[in-house]
Amino acid sequence: MNLHAVIWEEDGVYVIREVFTGVTTQGETIEEAIKNLWEAVELYLEEFPELKEELERINFVGDFNVQIAKALG
Repeated sequence: MNLHAVIWEEDGVYVIREVFTGVTTQGETIEEAIKNLWEAVELYLEEFPELKEELERINFVGDFNVQIAKALG
């Protein structure tokens, strides 16, 4: 199973969120954040096994960044 996540730095730690489940965790390094995310998603999917099957069927085709301009005020 592949996870699709976004990661950002916040207050000196790396925060990571899996896109489809919304599971979010953190780590002091990017590697630690990723490891923590895998563990957290595994626990989450134990509670919701039907989501695991759904995640395995998703045909992920790519990602991109979208910037939204601040409103003028």
